[in-house]
Amino acid sequence: MNARNFRDPKGMAYTRRKFMGGIPGNKIVKYTMGNTSKKFPFRVELVNLEYGQIRNNSLESARIAANRQLELQLGKDLYYMKVVPFPHIVLREHKRVNVAQADRFQEGMKRPYGKPTGVAARVKRGEPLITIEVEKEGIDVAKEALQRAQDKFPMPSKIFITELAAAE
Repeated sequence: MNARNFRDPKGMAYTRRKFMGGIPGNKIVKYTMGNTSKKFPFRVELVNLEYGQIRNNSLESARIAANRQLELQLGKDLYYMKVVPFPHIVLREHKRVNVAQADRFQEGMKRPYGKPTGVAARVKRGEPLITIEVEKEGIDVAKEALQRAQDKFPMPSKIFITELAAAE
């Protein structure tokens, strides 16, 4: 199963889990990390530049890469990180037979329904993927963390820095 097969959304969103069985679970362990109670003055965001789908294992690997960088350089109390998209689109795959003379078995199925193989999040252009809130001293560390997370995504994205209202 290649990721490029699922990057471009094809057809309607397939999300009604009530009617299907055997869906693999979501691999994202946590959506918010760091100090969730403190208000930080700066927000560094990784913003998506194309419409498409991001699989849950890609979101989880980006979260791990960014969080590891932030924890090592800032500690757990000097940042707040959030993974924004939630993977709820069920991906289906029609498995092909991998034996000799398999072409005899594979004929006549133009658009097969397929079995659930994973989940993905549909993201729009301009939608934030990961947001990190830090103090002024942590902006460079947050940019480096988002740069590492950016390498895990199948679509181009860009890093934006915004100053929030005065921290209370």
